[in-house]
Amino acid sequence: MIKNICCIGAGYVGGPTMAIIAQKCPHIKVTVVDLNEKRIADWNDPNVDNIPIYEPGLSAIVAESRGRNLFFSTDVDSAIDEADMIFISVNTPTKTYGVGKGMAADLKYIELCARQIAKIAKSDKIVVEKSTLPVRTASAIKNILEHTGNGVKFQILSNPEFLAEGTAVADLLNPDRVLIGGDTDAEGQKAVQKLVDIYSNWVPKNQILTTNIWSSELSKLTANAFLAQRVSSINSMSELCEKTGAEISEIAKAIGMDNRIGSEFLKSSVGFGGSCFKKDILNLVYIAKSYGLNEVADYWEQVIIMNDHQTARFAKNIVKKLYNTVSGKKIAILGWAFKKDTNDTRESAAIYVADNLLAEQANLVVFDPKVKEHQIYTDLNHLATRPHGENIEGVTVVDNPYEACNETHAIAILTEWEEFKTYDWEKIYNHMQKPAFIFDGRNLLDKNELERIGFVYQAVGS
Repeated sequence: MIKNICCIGAGYVGGPTMAIIAQKCPHIKVTVVDLNEKRIADWNDPNVDNIPIYEPGLSAIVAESRGRNLFFSTDVDSAIDEADMIFISVNTPTKTYGVGKGMAADLKYIELCARQIAKIAKSDKIVVEKSTLPVRTASAIKNILEHTGNGVKFQILSNPEFLAEGTAVADLLNPDRVLIGGDTDAEGQKAVQKLVDIYSNWVPKNQILTTNIWSSELSKLTANAFLAQRVSSINSMSELCEKTGAEISEIAKAIGMDNRIGSEFLKSSVGFGGSCFKKDILNLVYIAKSYGLNEVADYWEQVIIMNDHQTARFAKNIVKKLYNTVSGKKIAILGWAFKKDTNDTRESAAIYVADNLLAEQANLVVFDPKVKEHQIYTDLNHLATRPHGENIEGVTVVDNPYEACNETHAIAILTEWEEFKTYDWEKIYNHMQKPAFIFDGRNLLDKNELERIGFVYQAVGS
């Protein structure tokens, strides 16, 4: 029986996943470790509302288990030594250098974890891949762990996450499925069963799927690729709608009622973001190319091309509608997170829209209910498209939406926060430059009401 779990990585996957395991398995000690001292300090903040990841319901779950059987620490070595099962949940960004640059997953953090485990472990361990990884990564981890010469035996499992940010707690508590991949020999299957037993504390056994390790790894990439493909498909039609007079919302409803298609992921927008879709598709493209499957690679790469086009098109449309220039004009950006109910900004469409508008010399005022000022500047600096600095010329971040919209020429809605619907839009209109434009990148607001007030309203796909 598993008594001690260590999770390396206190980020968007490791933190919430371990909090749920700790809540549902009070008999297991769960320790989340990370070398980032500030992140661990935030997880241990006495005010649980200050934990570093915002997800509805997460702070209450952390408060319930923290200090009982859920712990956050920077003492990686001790946690590894004590653990029966170790989850690896570190970042696997797209490589920015060398072979596979711009497509392949950068596995340096995974390798560092494996070497650290190999160095510290004195007893047999089950190591669980929780990060999104390319196929055959498990064999690389196993190769490192089995050549330490210290006699410790390791079993490697793949347990990809399928949570969606903004609904992570609900997804973890009531998953569509839990996928566990392991070796098919007797020892591998014993390790698989130990992880099945953990999830069985709250997940029905018929929703726990076991496979070989390679199928598990590839299933995660495939799932994200299929979901992203749907977004790019509906976005491709939105541009055609704008040219023909069709309404993308009506088309989405019509095709979504076909039970062979379904209605999920058919909401047209400024484009998808987040840590997984783009990275995983590029990883899939790289894998296909490495096997000489160029047509397969080209097919999936087009999903990314379409998404990038949609984001760039949105920014160009703002410039076009504002009489072909935004130089010196004040534009409010409402929403910086890549989707509602999260403070994650990775690959957010807002970053790229803002970057395009800054290149046109616009003055931007940004408001997001959950994203902090320093993160917004960090995101823009990370693009390396202008001089690096704590503040960026032409960008102001405020903590009040009415202040953000004051005296602006236009407003761009880039995250679908529900609170945006509740604002006093008549008040906002009265304090804007005229004509007052709204560019709704999420098709969130009531077009008829805003046009009644006097706004020039532009949605995606209509």
